[in-house]
Amino acid sequence: MITDNKILITGLGVISAAGNNLSETLVSLRQGKRTAGPVRLFETQLQYPVFEVSALPDKYYLEGQRTLSLALVAVDEALRDAQLQGDLSARRIGVCLGTTVASQLNDLEFYRSYRDRGTAPMKPVERYLKGNLAGFISRKLKAGGPSLTVVNACSSGTDAVGIALSWLNNGLCDIAIAGGADELNRVPLCGFGSLGIMSRDLCAPFDRDRKGLNLGEGAGVLVVETEQSAAKRGITSDLHLAGYGSASDSYHLTAPHPEGRGLEASINKALAYSGIGPQEIAFVNAHGTATPDNDAVEGRVLARVFGAGLKMLSTKGYTGHTLGAAGGIEAVFTAAALREGWIPASIGFTQRDNNIPIAPVRERTNINGRFALSTSLAFGGNNAALVLGRRLIS
Repeated sequence: MITDNKILITGLGVISAAGNNLSETLVSLRQGKRTAGPVRLFETQLQYPVFEVSALPDKYYLEGQRTLSLALVAVDEALRDAQLQGDLSARRIGVCLGTTVASQLNDLEFYRSYRDRGTAPMKPVERYLKGNLAGFISRKLKAGGPSLTVVNACSSGTDAVGIALSWLNNGLCDIAIAGGADELNRVPLCGFGSLGIMSRDLCAPFDRDRKGLNLGEGAGVLVVETEQSAAKRGITSDLHLAGYGSASDSYHLTAPHPEGRGLEASINKALAYSGIGPQEIAFVNAHGTATPDNDAVEGRVLARVFGAGLKMLSTKGYTGHTLGAAGGIEAVFTAAALREGWIPASIGFTQRDNNIPIAPVRERTNINGRFALSTSLAFGGNNAALVLGRRLIS
């Protein structure tokens, strides 16, 4: 699908262990700074390093709804960046956000009480029922467009941005708030631990000696809108959302297809949507979780599509794996890198894996080119890819 309707990225907002906003995050990426440590948000006997948001601003705090709080931080920054302030009720603004944790009734005390006593307080259920991420943001902003929460495992944030792109190209709204948010929570910590794919050391994406992922939390949000909408508001942007592709290989509940068929299909769809070829991609922000299977499959696919000379990296060494938020956070990173003209070192990578025909960058690297790709792989064989672009404004 190639459309003449340019979809601009007019706002960026992000919060993670790498920083409470985009400017703080860029400092961390530039300096190669990692902020990880033991779990502090809740009690656990599991000894895995995690990437927590260290200081959630008080004005965004919602008791028992940390994912919503994280989303509010990123949405607020993105709206300010897009110069969308005040009453938004008259605008056709869609909200499409991905998550995993916010979609779960994840209060273990509730289940424990019900198991032991046959009854439990309903406050956790009430929080859960009010926790629809996109619905919450849409109501708070009084947005006048469609609203959808995407729960598609770790591709949720990327899929949410892709759906927003479809809305704009099909006239369902003029502006969309898109991305993802997820909190660090005991349920996914225990779940990923039971799968045996978490590392007791800091993660090392694509490294020969990688041992698994670290969990993180955060939110990444883009404001995307039609060129006509931006022009009416008297603003422009050098960034645009060029394409999206998704594909499921349905190979395994948790493992990627050994040949990466779904990932390759999603990348090719995103390129076709954008109307560009692989040679026009300046760099790839890979999913790169640091698990043995994911990195091997993804590395082989990227080499097959783009060649061994591709500049690529994983930013999960700075944020941990933020689950449903990952696609949104990494889309913001990708857009910012295009604008800045550099990508950070793929932190954690030191030793080349001879089974992967491509390696990430080891140091801050200048990039030239108009387009970049961000990829997401998810449980259930879900794969998604976004193409983001930058143009010169005279």
